[in-house]
Amino acid sequence: MNTFTLSTFLTSHIEIEADFVETLMAQCKSLKVDKGSYLLKPGEICQHSFYVEQGLLRYYSIDEKGKEHILQFASEGWFVSDRESVYFHQPSHYFIQALENSRIILFNEDFITGLAQENKSFLEFNNKLLHNHIRHLQNRINQLLSASAEDRYLHFIKIYPDLLLRIPQSMVASYLGITPESLSRVRKDLATKNFKK
Repeated sequence: MNTFTLSTFLTSHIEIEADFVETLMAQCKSLKVDKGSYLLKPGEICQHSFYVEQGLLRYYSIDEKGKEHILQFASEGWFVSDRESVYFHQPSHYFIQALENSRIILFNEDFITGLAQENKSFLEFNNKLLHNHIRHLQNRINQLLSASAEDRYLHFIKIYPDLLLRIPQSMVASYLGITPESLSRVRKDLATKNFKK
């Protein structure tokens, strides 16, 4: 059994009947996405949140100079969405793109609302997820504002331990807010430090 299915994720984190999960899953859409395909582009209104059962997505923007800024990666067991666009029904400023052939679950706010109304433990769990997301964003902002490139890289490895072999170094650099050349220096310095230990 795939431990990253949304139904498994729900039943392993909250007290919920299997029959109720099946009813809820019938409201969701499972989608296979080819590598390079987009789930969201700037100007579109994001209608769904996405749960990754298999594969890898990235959530990013492109500035006026054409430079990419990656806000988040979402691999198996992760959620990603443009919350501003979904909640306020405003055109998005972001891209959500598949970096690998992926299988995802699409669900909308009605799914969340219905589950929260029917299951108190889910309401508490969803609040925890939202607050954890806010905490992650706050830490990310603080890292970009004050942490060294080395500390940012080490934090990236902690958050995304399996991604270094799945994405190009240019995307790691984009996420860290540094140039690929700076990332190469950081990796070289860390290798030297570890070699001397």
